[in-house]
Amino acid sequence: MIKTFIQRLMGQAPDSKKPSLGKRQLVPARVHGIDPSLVDERALNVVSTLQERGYEAYIVGGAVRDLLLGLRPKDFDVATNATPEQVKALFRRAFIIGRRFRIVHVVYGRGREHEVIEVSTFRAYLDAADAAQVSGNERTSKRALADVKHAVDASGRVLRDNVWGPQDEDAARRDFSVNAMYYNPRTGEVVDYHGGIQDAKKRRLRMIGDAATRYREDPVRIIRAVRFSAKLSALGFKLETKTAAPLKKMVGLLADVPQSRLFDEMLKLLQTGHALASIAQLRSLGLAKGIYPLLDVVVERGDDPFVQAALQDTDRRVGEGKPVAPSFLLACVLWSDVREAWDQRRGKAPPFPALQEAIDEVFDARIGDVSGRGKLGADMREIWMMQPRFEKRTGSGPMTLVMQARFRAGFDFMRLRADIGEVAEDLADWWQTFSLADDLAREDMLQQIRLQTQRPQRVPRTVRVPAAHEGAPAVVTPSEGLPSDGEAPRKRRRRRRKPGAGPEGAGGAVES
Repeated sequence: MIKTFIQRLMGQAPDSKKPSLGKRQLVPARVHGIDPSLVDERALNVVSTLQERGYEAYIVGGAVRDLLLGLRPKDFDVATNATPEQVKALFRRAFIIGRRFRIVHVVYGRGREHEVIEVSTFRAYLDAADAAQVSGNERTSKRALADVKHAVDASGRVLRDNVWGPQDEDAARRDFSVNAMYYNPRTGEVVDYHGGIQDAKKRRLRMIGDAATRYREDPVRIIRAVRFSAKLSALGFKLETKTAAPLKKMVGLLADVPQSRLFDEMLKLLQTGHALASIAQLRSLGLAKGIYPLLDVVVERGDDPFVQAALQDTDRRVGEGKPVAPSFLLACVLWSDVREAWDQRRGKAPPFPALQEAIDEVFDARIGDVSGRGKLGADMREIWMMQPRFEKRTGSGPMTLVMQARFRAGFDFMRLRADIGEVAEDLADWWQTFSLADDLAREDMLQQIRLQTQRPQRVPRTVRVPAAHEGAPAVVTPSEGLPSDGEAPRKRRRRRRKPGAGPEGAGGAVES
């Protein structure tokens, strides 16, 4: 702040390039053409509740962009001039989260069917020179950031942004013009400060203000630029030249971003239904390496048949509205590492301990401390440890395996392996049938496997009898001569041996 004052006093321009606040345009429904039926009822409830209490409230961000394109948004965000505490007081299940940006999650429903409406307060656009400068990052400077509302690090990256302001400044601090529009579902009007509607019509992704400055404020915008361009590429959207130009040279700024945040952004790239398109965008923009080590591996292996099948399957499931788990996709990406390390250990240790050691090695090399030791790592380990168990279809193993909570993930993994020829197709078909069968049918299937794996029965030994016996067959088997059904078996006389005598002892003979 003092630096800015001195610069202004001496007639110098501030160091950072503050974007224009734009011009407020109020676009009526007859012009923008948004279909109100595409708006989620719960988002409407949040907006209505805030407006009825005298606050400004709008649907904002990507939801407005999708509505303009005639799409039904998957997520709805709301922006308001109410503070987080005021928002929280209006809803029964509302929670204030975040430190860098304090927002409110209003929760509807429970379990897997729950929905979260994210509510943010209009933020002031402050010059980086006005912010408190903190050395380090969010993790290393927690004490210095404890009571600070606006702070940046040495590179100008925003570490705290919790100063409230008017709507025009809130729009200016958003990244892309198509994400900086506000829709009032009660009046049907869209508020547009930066030509977002025009950019949406032209299928153009344009950063608000100077792109390099905006990437410096928050380097994660580099990843967001890739994600949005990948998501919207099928609709014809392209990054504006000035927006795309600084990406490659600014990627080094991501080194100061906490690993956990980069990990989350990587998952957004891969699990929002546009994984293959995201990899294509990373390559075309020159960002195939350098964003995040694990993402580098994904891009490097994007053409591998097994990884490509997993990426396609993830995109398909998202498109069908089915849940996807990061553990499954990452297990597919790192399977070749696990398999190679396992092969190296098989001759030195039993199969399962060897596999466990291989998994530990891959976790240390690829995952690190971000999520590899939590639930994500446990799920990945369970998927991998199931694979050799699918090969064994005898005993009680199949019944136990099919009852495990993660069986479906393990089976889907094995199914993909069968699709590329790594395991037999009939093995995957057998487990598919077995998993859907009832207990009686499963027992029949296991019995068939037992019969197939049993050794063939020995051919009965033949016994020859002297031909001198009249009426006797020349060759009989041990079963011949046995009593027929209902006939009592004859007792066989035992030959007694004289005490002290034997076949070779003292000339003794065997007496009958």
